[in-house]
Amino acid sequence: MTTSLHPYPAMKDSGVRWLGDVPEHWAIERLKSSTSNVIEQTVESGDDDWRIALEHVESWTGRIRRSAVGSFDSQVKRFRAGDVLFGKLRPYLAKVTRPPSNGVCVGEFLVLRPRVPNLTSPYLEELLRSKPVIDAVNSSTFGAKMPRADWQFLGGMEVPLPPLPEQAAIVRFLDHADRRIRRAIAAKRKLIALLNEEKQTIIQHAVTCGLDPTARLKPSGVEWLGDVPEHWEVAALGRLCTSRCDGPFGSGLKSAHYTDSGVRVIRLQNIGNGQFRDRGGAFIAEQHYATLGDHGVVEGDLLVAGLGDENIPAGRACIAPPRLGSAMVKADCFRFRLRSGRTIPAFLAEHLSATASAATRCLSTGATRLRINLSTMAARSIALPPLEEQRHIIDFIGGATAPIRAAIDRAQREIALLLEYRTRLIADVVTGKLDVREAAAALPDETADSEPLDTLDAMSDSDGLSDDDEEGDGPGMDAELAEASA
Repeated sequence: MTTSLHPYPAMKDSGVRWLGDVPEHWAIERLKSSTSNVIEQTVESGDDDWRIALEHVESWTGRIRRSAVGSFDSQVKRFRAGDVLFGKLRPYLAKVTRPPSNGVCVGEFLVLRPRVPNLTSPYLEELLRSKPVIDAVNSSTFGAKMPRADWQFLGGMEVPLPPLPEQAAIVRFLDHADRRIRRAIAAKRKLIALLNEEKQTIIQHAVTCGLDPTARLKPSGVEWLGDVPEHWEVAALGRLCTSRCDGPFGSGLKSAHYTDSGVRVIRLQNIGNGQFRDRGGAFIAEQHYATLGDHGVVEGDLLVAGLGDENIPAGRACIAPPRLGSAMVKADCFRFRLRSGRTIPAFLAEHLSATASAATRCLSTGATRLRINLSTMAARSIALPPLEEQRHIIDFIGGATAPIRAAIDRAQREIALLLEYRTRLIADVVTGKLDVREAAAALPDETADSEPLDTLDAMSDSDGLSDDDEEGDGPGMDAELAEASA
């Protein structure tokens, strides 16, 4: 985009606090005056219908994930191609999308359809997914644990309506900007994937072959380990521990049990490859934790993921960090308490993570989700060098991977800045703070200069970026797997 953007020449007070000044020639109307909240409920859907739940819609982009298939057991809402779906559960997640085909969706979506000729669906989608609108709606929600937006508030909001040619220009400009940003993000994610591969190659060789290239090797007797240094021991993980446990299954831990503070619940997205990822804090009350039995975690415990997929394998591991406070593992997360003097915990975590993909192919069950149970994980073989050699290996890994980790961190910060820029740009354009008419008119034909959107989406899918929690058994399993790989 070579054309610079400028403010509109004449502005007026919109009379709406969250909106501020708008272009003088724009109209301000209540959303319900121009948009219908369509409630067409059904228990049936056609073979060609799209089936959309909240977890199928990516936050802040509206991209519908390819997993939007299957059936629903309960009553759903019908929508038409071009309707705008607004996720009313946890509206701060900005689950707003415009499906290209007819289908059905869960009741947690509002199905919104323009009913006046001066409003288009593409502009409505951009407007409703903008941060000023999302923030305003989120401030109105009710319910502490499962906050929901209400159509009465959303429909009563006064929103800007540019003339139709400007709505088209805004959508054209934002589509073009989104393509460029997505292309840049996809390139940086590809770089991160390559850097991670380089890092994992260094780690895998160190924790399975050691640092001495002249060391004699012997067969480990384990398919996924292959040959290991002759002086290393091969032992089952369970032999290196004093106790082990997994998280509570079934009704022991549900979404209703989660609170804002209390006992920390360690979930799949907290277990990274060799490192604890302190993200997505979840808690339950001390009183409920006391009823669950022994699932506790203390500093230095080995944490292992029992569930994974082709991108982020089951069997990866990390060490519980200091200052964690009272904590427990969730279902499909395992805690192993290590014997002192046998292992360096960091070595064990790196070894398990480096061999997780190969081990998972041999040990796990499931087609798309790969699952390992606690007893199978306890029987998993470890190639264990002497204690002092473990220390040398961990020191080597830290030094050899430091530049790679710095490059990954830098690329991730750049992605965050691009996402922040996109959010601010959309907000400024749909609320009339920037005039994009001239810029939109000068844009090239998208089909001539850019990859298809599905190509960019496939590149973005490679790291499983996600951000949502499903309803049900606390934060959702698919969301946890996706966030773990982000």
